Amino acid sequence: MKENLHIFYCPNAKNAQEGQVVFLDEEEAEHCSRVLRLKTSDEITLIDGFGAMYTAQITECHKKNVSVKIVEKNENAFCRSYFNHVAIAPTKNMDRFEWFIEKAVEFGIDEITPLLCAHSERKVIKDERLSKIVISAVKQSGNTILPVLNPMTSFSDFVENVDADKKLIAHCESGMERVFFGDCVEKNQKIVTLIGPEGDFSPEEIILAQKHGFQAVTLGNTRLRTETAGVSVCAFLSCINNLK
Repeated sequence: MKENLHIFYCPNAKNAQEGQVVFLDEEEAEHCSRVLRLKTSDEITLIDGFGAMYTAQITECHKKNVSVKIVEKNENAFCRSYFNHVAIAPTKNMDRFEWFIEKAVEFGIDEITPLLCAHSERKVIKDERLSKIVISAVKQSGNTILPVLNPMTSFSDFVENVDADKKLIAHCESGMERVFFGDCVEKNQKIVTLIGPEGDFSPEEIILAQKHGFQAVTLGNTRLRTETAGVSVCAFLSCINNLK
């Protein structure tokens, strides 16, 4: 694979073989032709969102219609040995939640579920805008797996139906028993972590989560903002799984 080529997200490339022609979607095509001003015969990199990476050559390049021929395919360009699912209450300030999305994708995350909690100050999100941030962060970071971004889900529905090797709920209720996050996780696990809103989870939510197999954890001795807590989970899991 050639390095330093412009990267484009192209789910149409999934299962494509060398020599096959695929098309960029309208938004990526416009970025290719009008923003970057690439031309026919230029080479680019494609990611399909499922782990594969491709070197491709532009065969036609118009404002909203770009076709490319697959030159080289790497089916396992990126492979995580663990699965990171963070369910998090969107912040009142949407910029902070978007920052979480971006940084979580950069560190490595497989699934994100926005949570509607008892103390949530934001009850509506713009899925389309967040999806664009996810795609942009995947391309920027060089990841080839596009994380799943779920719709807003109520706290009770989520905890009653999710499954993982480890199910953790991070909260700040000092009167309730908690253990350090780092003492609960190991390499190569499927982890789901609940992160609450600015007002934290309610005691009733914590109890409900524990009834459904969630272990209460702390992320350290300081009180973290919601978005910082979410990113710290991603950073820790990335570090522990990349240790030799």
